[in-house]
Amino acid sequence: MKAIRYNDLDFTLERAGEGWTLLRAAPGGARAVAGTGLFPSLSEDAARECALALVRTICPVGVRSVGPDVAHPHRIGDLRIVGPDVAHPNFVSWDKDSVSCPKEPRPPGPRVPAASSD
Repeated sequence: MKAIRYNDLDFTLERAGEGWTLLRAAPGGARAVAGTGLFPSLSEDAARECALALVRTICPVGVRSVGPDVAHPHRIGDLRIVGPDVAHPNFVSWDKDSVSCPKEPRPPGPRVPAASSD
């Protein structure tokens, strides 16, 4: 079993017969199958590289901004529901492997309490 961590998501790659199974570790210890029967007859290292490329494709790092589709509202009686415009989504991507903010090291020494503005 090979562990893969990408974009703060944990995946495992396990051999399953001739291929490999890619599992996503969900919160609470549950696991979800991301793919099975993948990369038949590849070595463990080659399968891990392919699995990482697959994970980067199915879980891209970035911000997807979907605006409302005001031209095509869903109608329920007189009510018009304006949903997202999934036909023309905007996607901003960058080459960072995680969306987590980096932790800044705390300077050495005692902590000084913040001054009150009374």
